[in-house]
Amino acid sequence: MKQARVLTDQEFRRLLAVIAQSRHGARNRLALMLSYQAGLRVGEIAALKLADVIDRDGGVRDQIRLCAAVTKGGHARVVFVNDRLRREIASFVNGMHENADRSAPLLVTQKQTGFSANTLCQLMARLYGEAGLDGATSHSGRRWFITRLAHSGVSAKVIMTLAGHKHLGTTQRYIDVNDDMMRAAVSIL
Repeated sequence: MKQARVLTDQEFRRLLAVIAQSRHGARNRLALMLSYQAGLRVGEIAALKLADVIDRDGGVRDQIRLCAAVTKGGHARVVFVNDRLRREIASFVNGMHENADRSAPLLVTQKQTGFSANTLCQLMARLYGEAGLDGATSHSGRRWFITRLAHSGVSAKVIMTLAGHKHLGTTQRYIDVNDDMMRAAVSIL
């Protein structure tokens, strides 16, 4: 089975530019950033509630706790929120009504209902298509996240845990390698 394409930095910037011009740009941007910056699957993103990302005082949480019911492997896990994602969440939440229902879905469709994994997957496919990024799918962000961590020297065990994988082999299949990476690797010698 062919894997989702990992975007280059230039392609990612192009995608964000397309999203900025889209009808629901802020929502679409946050959906992508949750994938790229936290490695979340579309089903996990679709299941997020406002209370999952902000605390009672309105501050962005340092961690997102995913219950077993929303994860692929059926195992609860903690997702750590980096500074960039924290700013993205804060920007999105600041645009919401201040008395928003904390139990409501974080991201909603045009009909003001929560996304299903399938509808969010379709939205991402449409955004990638509009950006002209063939081969990119809703899993591209997750692969980008895992690949970036691996190429930054993060321990395989840490990456495996962050991704919510139970087996190292699964995590290794996500890591993308290209000619530039191989060139840089041998230039170290």
